[in-house]
Amino acid sequence: MDSDNSGFGSETLKTLAQQLGLHKQKQNHEIPKTGSTSSTNKRAAVLVCIFHGEVAGDLRVILTKRSSTLSSHSGEVALPGGKREESDVDDVETALREAHEEIGLDPSLVHVVTILDPVFTKNGITVVPVIGILYDKKAFVPAPNALEVEAIFDAPLEMFLKDENRRAEEKEWMGDKYLLHFFDYEADGNKYLIWALTAGILITAASVVYQRPPAFSERKPKFWTRVANNKL
Repeated sequence: MDSDNSGFGSETLKTLAQQLGLHKQKQNHEIPKTGSTSSTNKRAAVLVCIFHGEVAGDLRVILTKRSSTLSSHSGEVALPGGKREESDVDDVETALREAHEEIGLDPSLVHVVTILDPVFTKNGITVVPVIGILYDKKAFVPAPNALEVEAIFDAPLEMFLKDENRRAEEKEWMGDKYLLHFFDYEADGNKYLIWALTAGILITAASVVYQRPPAFSERKPKFWTRVANNKL
């Protein structure tokens, strides 16, 4: 499934897959066995789908702009993904199923290589980032679900490590002062703002992929890395 006739792009992705396959997990990402469906309802997964661009070494990630008619986070940029369903075997299945439903990405095209540590939101939802590689970008024919997705685009993953087209705002919650990062990006004449949780996940993913920290102070919210109020 080579997307680059020279083989360079494919070899880059294969090397990346081997590197990420060694990425060690610090936490158990399985749903706690509580005997109820509450844990499932409070769990979600997103797909960080990486492919090789047209320029050597250009690793890119697929993003969406949510429909303006949605009741929550309408019009915002997001990674493909959503809440876990009872029928989902694990977080990987959730991420792949949601990506297929939202943007028409066939799960068979995605090679899942690792799962990042979960992120916890203020309202107690666990969001699990799943990193997958799309070797054959040409095989992916975007088919946005109009009810959920307004646009599908991609951005260079490395931009989330650079202090360019970025700003930050200091916020405070329960005595914890942290930064929310905002990245401005333009694709095909359209301007996008990538921020908050999505930006945070992409900063982490880029740090893992490129094996270096961002060129700016990250200062993540403390609640992102703990189970909020032990409600899960």
